Amino acid sequence: MDTPITRYLQQEGIDFLLLPHHKPARTIQEAAAERGVEAHRLVKSILLRDMGGLHVLACVPGTRQVDPKKVRTLLNCRRMTCADAQDVEDVTGLTIGTVAPIGLKQPLPVIFDRSLCEYQTVNISSGNRMAGIELAMSDLVQLCEPRYGDICR
Repeated sequence: MDTPITRYLQQEGIDFLLLPHHKPARTIQEAAAERGVEAHRLVKSILLRDMGGLHVLACVPGTRQVDPKKVRTLLNCRRMTCADAQDVEDVTGLTIGTVAPIGLKQPLPVIFDRSLCEYQTVNISSGNRMAGIELAMSDLVQLCEPRYGDICR
């Protein structure tokens, strides 16, 4: 499967495992079931924006929720909200549910919840609802150079 994310990983020489789905995943639970992995090992990537137009990608374990207030505090912003579907597509080049912290249309600040550091390998979206990608957490960190914080609800 050829997506901006798989092309980026190949270009960077990163080892990864493509995990094809039998049907499109619409939720974290469906994606985990299709990939045969635990949902908490999926990295959920949520695009947030502040009032001034700053966009950031907040990443948390699949079973957790991003707390925009905690991201706002971490970045010292006045207000931080989830981006709408059109904003997600315009900024990342991907649709909601297929966003990963790499292979984006434009560079974005990325924030990882500290709990992601517990994992040796993680699952991210391939940029397509019909497959996921498993890779080493160390490779993902190297590629997106995230900032860390306590950003879960």
